[in-house]
Amino acid sequence: MRLINALPLGLSLSLAGSSSADSADSAGCDALKSGLADSVFFPSDKVYNEESQNFWSNTEILSPACVFRPASAQQLGEGIKLLKESHGNFAVRGGGHMGIKGANNIDDGVLIVMSALNTLELSEDQSILHLGPSYRRWTEVYSFLEPHGLGVAGGRLGPVGVPGLLLAGGVNFYGNQVGWACDTVVSYEVVLADGSVAEVDKDSHPDLFWALKGGSSNFGLVTRFSLQTIKSPRVWAGSYTVAEQYIDQFLKAVATFSADISDPKTHIVPALVPSPGSETLASVILFHDDDSTPFPEAFKPFTDIPVYSSTLAFKTLAQFADELGQMVIDGINDVFVAGTVTGQTFDELHRGISIINSTFFDRLPALYDQIPADNIKAIQLDWQPIGKLWMDASAKAGGNALGLQPGKVYLAYAEVVEWTGAEYDEAVMQWVEETTYAINNATQKAGLYDPFNYMGDAAGFQSIFPGYGAGNHQRLVNVAQKYDPTAVFQNLMPGGFKVY
Repeated sequence: MRLINALPLGLSLSLAGSSSADSADSAGCDALKSGLADSVFFPSDKVYNEESQNFWSNTEILSPACVFRPASAQQLGEGIKLLKESHGNFAVRGGGHMGIKGANNIDDGVLIVMSALNTLELSEDQSILHLGPSYRRWTEVYSFLEPHGLGVAGGRLGPVGVPGLLLAGGVNFYGNQVGWACDTVVSYEVVLADGSVAEVDKDSHPDLFWALKGGSSNFGLVTRFSLQTIKSPRVWAGSYTVAEQYIDQFLKAVATFSADISDPKTHIVPALVPSPGSETLASVILFHDDDSTPFPEAFKPFTDIPVYSSTLAFKTLAQFADELGQMVIDGINDVFVAGTVTGQTFDELHRGISIINSTFFDRLPALYDQIPADNIKAIQLDWQPIGKLWMDASAKAGGNALGLQPGKVYLAYAEVVEWTGAEYDEAVMQWVEETTYAINNATQKAGLYDPFNYMGDAAGFQSIFPGYGAGNHQRLVNVAQKYDPTAVFQNLMPGGFKVY
């Protein structure tokens, strides 16, 4: 048997972060220095040291030959032309959130950082937020919107980066109202492979507009997102945690909610959180976009379980994102792995959840045998239900490249391991790959497997675009070849998930 929907680990790492010959790397930095010297920084520069370390996870910290920090979309376009002419390898970092070695950084080549492209402004009627791809986090975006009583469909943890989430699709709190975060984008400013700057929306370059909604950076580099705002002055939200003895009831609650998502203002993120030598806790993030109704009926399957701890209260979106951001641990290595099961009934969804849960936990002793308890900082298994309300809202907005089908309920899950000690990197990666192999084959045998892997939670060994469906995948390839006929973003930018 082979690993479903994954590549061998060695190949995946080369796809996510290989570097070219030293001569090509040097040529890229030299070309940028000759034409754009004020925006190019080397290891002896303070800016280089600040920018080359500014990542979510230690996994992403590499040693680029130079850092290019463009001051505008036009300057970025000039830089892309110089890199293309010199055949210089490069990586691009926006939020720096994707925890895959080489996804948004590079050894020896050029690291392009979007830090100076920091647009953050509302339209006159406050219906649109214009947002740059700098290393700005969602917590700063929400804090900017808070005085206006507004929100947007963005990251759920405050420290999550902006551009990666929007280009990956974007699971968000408001999904049952507006669909994916990318569905709320009304226009993009994009630097194309020839260095030109394009304004892209449903009327101008509609094929590229569609492809950017889930297709990542395969077609150009986005220098501005314009997305719809949501009136959301306060929400009722928090984490509701229950003890290990109630895990069976908790998993049934996940299936009950997911099988019949009837309140569009709700969103949940249920998770199991094991700890070596300690009790496993079950915790669910509950979100209700309502400033007056506590404990909505839809959450009763969870809130009827005796509580271990709770942070449920009325708060602003910014406050809630900050609260959840406290879960982020600095200075660690981490890996996220994505997967999906589908069903339509409580029984199907409960069976899918149970298979994932039992397979994951059956394999935990093998991880504990290899990694000292003190080096394991966090382990988590969580689910994200995407059902009819979400799919209908997405379709109403015009759709996207992700390829999910109406009439199904998708449970996108994520395996998470966070640790310290580079000497354990290989053991952790082998464990998560083998665990994903076991989960995928078990859910396929049960008839519940779906090939969709949410890019925002995916690992480097996983494939993404085949899971969008053959038609959507080919359409993405066609768009990439149209706007990037020499494959600049496929070849010179080795990081990230490629459409071909």
